[in-house]
Amino acid sequence: MERPTKFEHTRFLGDKRTQLVYDVDNWEDAAVIDEIVAAEIGLCFGPDTLVEARNRGYTLATPGKIRRHLKPRA
Repeated sequence: MERPTKFEHTRFLGDKRTQLVYDVDNWEDAAVIDEIVAAEIGLCFGPDTLVEARNRGYTLATPGKIRRHLKPRA
C-alpha cells in the first residue's frame, strides 16, 4: 500500500479511537488507513517503531481484529 500524503514519512500509523497501530507498508486494506487520515485521528510515533507504539499503549492491528471506537483523548 502507498503511504498517505500526510504521513508519507511514517511507517506505523496509530488510530486514537481504537488504540491500534497499523504497519502501513504491510497493510492491504487501504480503506482503513484512508478513514483514519480523513477523520484526522491518526498518530505517528517518534521514533517510528513498533516498540515505541507499544510503549504508548498501542497494539498491532491484524486483519479481522476489532476494537470498539472511543472518543480520542487528544
